[in-house]
Amino acid sequence: MKLHLADFAEKKVFTGYDDDHVMINKTRYEKNVIVLPDHIIENWSATTISQLNIEDFECIFPYRPEIILLGTGAKHNFPDHNIMSHVTKLGIGIEVMDTKATCRTYNILAEEGRHIAAAILI
Repeated sequence: MKLHLADFAEKKVFTGYDDDHVMINKTRYEKNVIVLPDHIIENWSATTISQLNIEDFECIFPYRPEIILLGTGAKHNFPDHNIMSHVTKLGIGIEVMDTKATCRTYNILAEEGRHIAAAILI
């Protein structure tokens, strides 16, 4: 699906997605990726939702987002409860949804000027 967006200036936003990729500012990404309004972390080392661990999120923490949106692929699956608990204890919110919903939600929050991160499992 292609997303039609308002003018986001220099922000990193999702401009499209499908089950095998996401597009950020019209660039296609076919591997796991983390997106922040001003930064992209390509080839995120996380593998699958069942193998996800807290160390996979360490690269996000220095950016101190208000919230992490975790896109779990085509289906909505929750990671281990310990991951969500650890992130919350750091004062960072975490929401889990399928990747398509993550892309849409991220764009809305980015447009509001929120400091967020989207961690996408392709």
